[in-house]
Amino acid sequence: MAALISSAGSVPIVAPRGDETPLRRLRWAALGTQCEVQYVCADAGRAGAFEAEAIAWVARFEAKYSRFRPDSLLSRINAAAGAGWVEVDAETDTFLDLCGSLLSLSGGVLDVTALPLMRLWDYRAAVPRIPTAEEIAATRRLVGWAKVERAPGRVRLPLAGMALDFGGWGKEYAVDMVAQIARRHGLGQVLVDFGHDLCAIGCAPGKPGWHVGLEDPTSPGVACWGSIAARDCGVACSGDYIRSFTRDGRRYSHIIDPRTGRPVANGCRQVTVVAPSCLQAGVLSTTVFILGPVAGLRLVEEIMGAEAAIVADFTRHQTKGFMRYVVTK
Repeated sequence: MAALISSAGSVPIVAPRGDETPLRRLRWAALGTQCEVQYVCADAGRAGAFEAEAIAWVARFEAKYSRFRPDSLLSRINAAAGAGWVEVDAETDTFLDLCGSLLSLSGGVLDVTALPLMRLWDYRAAVPRIPTAEEIAATRRLVGWAKVERAPGRVRLPLAGMALDFGGWGKEYAVDMVAQIARRHGLGQVLVDFGHDLCAIGCAPGKPGWHVGLEDPTSPGVACWGSIAARDCGVACSGDYIRSFTRDGRRYSHIIDPRTGRPVANGCRQVTVVAPSCLQAGVLSTTVFILGPVAGLRLVEEIMGAEAAIVADFTRHQTKGFMRYVVTK
């Protein structure tokens, strides 16, 4: 993922004073990133109950579905690849159903079985290497959601070396779930921000929305090329300008196209999507990045409530409705 820069504009974190309602900020590390929730709540008891439930939900989700935890359910499923079935509960069955739905939404490019290809193109290696065509072909045989075998209450990866990874949209799913928890606690002004994947409820105090800066991929961490006001929507951004490697003058993205088994190389640098949910925004931002500007924007325009902007090597593209969110001053 690339970065968004969220803030509440110039509104400070304040303590209650008279009729003033405090903007509270909860921060903690989870899901391999910095999690933050900004929200308005005058009732300290309600705020404490919300924060405790949000942190506990994220901890349970990460413990169950992180591939980086050897004792997680996902790690047990991956470890059993090529062997027997693994029992799963009803929640996980529903989660696996979602994998198929999101694959369909993405036109077949967001596949949770693509982890073997990600490992093959390891941009984190001290000296990243370019796999051979034979290695890519062999690894692609391990990829494909249709290969996953399922029955009520159990799942099986039939080929040794197969593996699932929910990293492409698990964080965005968690953002939406914490937003649901906030609504359940009666909170109406909330910004959930997990590693700059966002869900905005209502608006920041005194503002028309929650201000979100769009990072300039040519100056990451330094400058923004624009900003939007997010209200009652999800926002996510995908890009390869932070996570990539260069060999012989060519940059290789960390985002892999499972259709080719190779890193995406279509000129896209960054894709920002605004959608009804963070999950939908995250799936679409990655999908558009893989499909490229023409096919990607065509897909977004077919989805109600979704808008996108693309920063490419030499130009920018966006859907007609994206300007509704842009802050012009």
